Amino acid sequence: MNATKLRQRLYAILDEILETGIPVEVERHGRTLRIVPTEAPSKLSRLEKHTLIQGDPDEIVHQDWSSDWTGRDDL
Repeated sequence: MNATKLRQRLYAILDEILETGIPVEVERHGRTLRIVPTEAPSKLSRLEKHTLIQGDPDEIVHQDWSSDWTGRDDL
């Protein structure tokens, strides 16, 4: 990105760098500068939320599994 774009969105870009840990390169007078966070964000902060249950969770809790039960404890 160029310096003008950096100036227009400075605080948003800085917040994004802090949140993601991904450096941003800025071109100025034909040279490239890099803004890099001094500490990488933790792995836990970079996790993305995933939806694992499709539908209503109460249906799973109250589902009758007795017809699938084999009666064997060693499975």
